Amino acid sequence: MNIRALADLQKTLTPHVPLGKSRLETLCMILLGMISARTVNLTHIASERPSRAMVASTYRRLQRFFQHVCLPEDWSVGIVISLLGNPRPWHLCLDRTNWKIGKTDVNVLVLAVITARFRVPLMWTMLPHSGNSTTAQRIALMKRYLAYFDASTVRMLLADREFIGQEWFTFLVEQEIPFAIRMKEGQIVRTNGRELNLRSLLSRCRGVRGFTAVLPGRASHPDLELHFGARRIKGGELLVVASPYPATGAHILRQYKKRWLIECLFADSKTRGLNLEDTRLTLASKLSLLIAITAIAIALICRAAAQLMGHKYPARKKHGYCSKSWFRTGFDEVRRWMRSGPETPLVARNLVVPRRLRVGVV
Repeated sequence: MNIRALADLQKTLTPHVPLGKSRLETLCMILLGMISARTVNLTHIASERPSRAMVASTYRRLQRFFQHVCLPEDWSVGIVISLLGNPRPWHLCLDRTNWKIGKTDVNVLVLAVITARFRVPLMWTMLPHSGNSTTAQRIALMKRYLAYFDASTVRMLLADREFIGQEWFTFLVEQEIPFAIRMKEGQIVRTNGRELNLRSLLSRCRGVRGFTAVLPGRASHPDLELHFGARRIKGGELLVVASPYPATGAHILRQYKKRWLIECLFADSKTRGLNLEDTRLTLASKLSLLIAITAIAIALICRAAAQLMGHKYPARKKHGYCSKSWFRTGFDEVRRWMRSGPETPLVARNLVVPRRLRVGVV
């Protein structure tokens, strides 16, 4: 890690993070250290410090950062969006990632921003249990989003079969948030005066099919008319995606296809990039702080890729996939920049965070 790179990043973040000079320097050390060492493990990050201080001393400094620093919820949102260049409207992806630290379950509900080039975690909730999230937890996360952004910023909310339910769908429709969410084959719908499950309704489905059906009201919630796109995928499994706005089945399925990018984001955060699962932190507040730093690191990597590539797009191989992903392109560029003694900062020191997204301002 280059001393100048550390100083440049510290000057950039000073106006946007409510920390003293020493704590902010430690934050920047962790942020650049996890990129340089390709891990969030504090022992490895301590070895990346560009000074004569003993590794054990630096390691203790990093530990104290997580012991004593408490930043406001969603403090990183404004920095992340500013690094991305505020590319609204965007797709949002909602998904859950989980792993174990010893016998402790780490379960994180993540709301991520997806654009043509970027995939970055924006907000998240540390779930105090294993398994699926509840409707109340999803609604609370979306309300946090709506406290900073208008519903018009959402081009489409994408989610898998785990994120269904009458109350959840009703909330999204009332907030005018468009969505494309995969349904379970056993979901009961009403069409042409009959109630039957999607498996029976689409038993003869072979190509792409679009149709409209009603989700019968449950638990005091009214009936909800939705538009569906359906097709068979490998193994004969049925893929059915629901959306509240009129669209062809093919269009709904094309939108839902982008949901896979959040799986790519989790891989970038873990085995293909920053190895988030290497952490030994188990306390929810400390883990949330680490994920926030990881989100800024991923946004910084995305920005580096955009600056390097400009309007170009990574070359594609014969199989149709990019020879190097946007994340890996930016990842390699930031690591090179940190080692080469940069003449210019990777991020402009006059980074502008919109007032509404500043820490403590809603």
